[in-house]
Amino acid sequence: MLLGPGVVQLDFHTSILLAVVLLVLSIAFGVGQFLRRQTETTVNSAMVQAFNLRVQTWWMMFAILAVSLLIPFRAATVLLFFLVSFWALREYITLTPTRAGDHRALFWVFFAFTPLQYILVGLGREYYDQYSIVLPVYGFFFVSARVALSGDHKRFLERTAKIQAGLFVCVYALSYAPALLDLQLVDSHAMASETDVNNSPPGAESPEGSTDLESARGNWQGKPAGILFFLILIVQMGDVFQYGWGKLLGRRIIAPTINSNKTWEGFVGGVLSSALLGTLLTLLFQVTPFNVWQAALMSMVTTIMGYAGSLTMSAIKRDRGVKDYGTLVEGHPGILDRIDSICFAAPVFFHLTRAFFSR
Repeated sequence: MLLGPGVVQLDFHTSILLAVVLLVLSIAFGVGQFLRRQTETTVNSAMVQAFNLRVQTWWMMFAILAVSLLIPFRAATVLLFFLVSFWALREYITLTPTRAGDHRALFWVFFAFTPLQYILVGLGREYYDQYSIVLPVYGFFFVSARVALSGDHKRFLERTAKIQAGLFVCVYALSYAPALLDLQLVDSHAMASETDVNNSPPGAESPEGSTDLESARGNWQGKPAGILFFLILIVQMGDVFQYGWGKLLGRRIIAPTINSNKTWEGFVGGVLSSALLGTLLTLLFQVTPFNVWQAALMSMVTTIMGYAGSLTMSAIKRDRGVKDYGTLVEGHPGILDRIDSICFAAPVFFHLTRAFFSR
């Protein structure tokens, strides 16, 4: 619920969910420390090290997200995602070679278009028409024209496409995550009541005994922070489920030359497990306006898009001949390796929510 201009408050259920995730991370940390003290004949030291590094990254991401949600100003969350976008875009551009003719275009990308996108998101839903097109339309044309003005035509299409793709994925797509905080969400049951009012004869009373349509269009009583946390949690847990099921049952690799850890068994198991998790979050914590079936479907779509994002960004890394985009913590992948799933899932999740669960 927006309490005032740019003010967001956590509801009770989201606060409990944050506490549960904190408890799970604490348990995972304890398990990792216990396994680390075991002898190599008991456990695989390489797997234990990978697990502990992954837990460290989860702690960092949870801490950043929790702080942004606990600060009761939406601008803090928007600023957080702006910094993450800037960092991710830097990793992406650093990974791929550039020429002198690209540098001025990159200056405008980093210091004009990236801040502009998040300023428009921060201004609120009244600026949706602007932040939904400024990068895919004006940013696209500007990058092409600015690189052309440099007079360097060598690999022109490859160079401009690389910059445009980075701007779209790292900035435009990710900006839809904090944009969720500004949606005026409608409870799914209220929408059902509205349908009944629309189908009733003219002058008939609404379920509340009023002829006013707005009486059937009740706002969702939760807080916007809950649906953002739902998105992040489903995407991250979807990755965990897919990895776990792939290790347990994985036989058929989807794209062996891109990522040997991604299997069809892991994909199906991850999508179904995420649907179950989304259902449980709805039943136990009520952090979204979705009913049980809607939560399951939204979780499945979100996980599928997250999987597509991870696979796509892995293909870019293989093309460049590197394992990771950068170094987030020592010995572990960079920030873009951790948010690639969110980049693909956020705009789809936002638009589905805006289309079906928002005024």
